[in-house]
Amino acid sequence: MKFITQLLAGHLQRYPRMQLEDIYKLLHQAAMGPEHALEDATTVREQLRAEAPQLATGPAEPMVDPISPDGRLGRVHLRAYMESGRDLDELARACMQTAQICPPAPEKLAKFCGCLGDLAAAGGIPFARETIEPFFADLAARGYPAIRHSQAYRELYRPAYRVVALELIA
Repeated sequence: MKFITQLLAGHLQRYPRMQLEDIYKLLHQAAMGPEHALEDATTVREQLRAEAPQLATGPAEPMVDPISPDGRLGRVHLRAYMESGRDLDELARACMQTAQICPPAPEKLAKFCGCLGDLAAAGGIPFARETIEPFFADLAARGYPAIRHSQAYRELYRPAYRVVALELIA
């Protein structure tokens, strides 16, 4: 799948130490949106307000990073968002609205994950098919749950973003 190849190539260039968990998390967000990370508007807003002042330095990232094939969903990187002077309450509202207008699409996630063995065999990602297939089969058997970034990814890249419908933060 061309989209997955391009998405992962860009992310692996920026984050070369991505693990399978990080690839899966990216694909999960592209297909399922932010729903798993949202409780209620007040909690989302409070979490953003608490996280923003504690952001450590991280890699150079764009403010907006489209992650879905239609370009509708994206990661909004908090460091760049804050540097641009944008309002956290606006981002919190966008997060909540995204969950309402972008329903989870587990069939897309299954399709995205299903092409990774072939992508690995073609050299498109730095993992062996023999490693990928059981990893993603286990996730499928568990109903494609939301997971955290790998320890290595968290330590190296200090991810700080929210998944939103990009039209909501224009």
